[in-house]
Amino acid sequence: MRRFFLTIAVMMVLLSSARATTKGLSQIVTPELQAAGDLSLSFQAQSERIANPYELQAEMGLTNWAEFAVFRGFKPDDWIFSTEFGLLTKEPYLLSVGFLNWSPHLDVDPQPYIEAGYYTEHQKFIVGAIHAGYKNEAILGYAYDFNKTWRVQIDWLSGAENSSTIGFTCNISRDFQMNPALYINNGPGHDLFGYVVFSYTFHLWGKTGGKELEKSEK
Repeated sequence: MRRFFLTIAVMMVLLSSARATTKGLSQIVTPELQAAGDLSLSFQAQSERIANPYELQAEMGLTNWAEFAVFRGFKPDDWIFSTEFGLLTKEPYLLSVGFLNWSPHLDVDPQPYIEAGYYTEHQKFIVGAIHAGYKNEAILGYAYDFNKTWRVQIDWLSGAENSSTIGFTCNISRDFQMNPALYINNGPGHDLFGYVVFSYTFHLWGKTGGKELEKSEK
């Protein structure tokens, strides 16, 4: 474990920084893809009522239409795999498919999903569906980007065991991002749970900055 964090620290010192965009919401997957050649490493802490309380994540953009992600959970010990494939990738209209939460270690089947998005410079709208276990669940999300640093966001996943969330994303630097959020359970009582994730993005190949950097500097 110490070796893993030491490796991340060394990479942060050695690799140069380029613009990282705000991405993702708190609970739901989003239809835009990780840029090709970008590797995001994240640490996620959350209530045990949400999921594994401590997780590491690696998210890698392979091409402009495909990415994959690996989660490493510690309580319980687990490896979780996800993918996303872009069918429409040119904003403002987005359409993606893939699967989430596949855990061969705990014998959990992958959960296929489809999502559509309408993305403008400031407002992002998301709608979709996911098949989890024995049922289909609806996905809704909205985000507002004030500028290249701040975003507020809400999302909802249907089902009594799932939640609505409200949170924000802050790009602390061009590549270092923080996203705290409050989960509100859909079930009786509407219990509240905390969540936070920290991410750092490395640009291993491809364009470093791209369209979002051009926008931010106008």
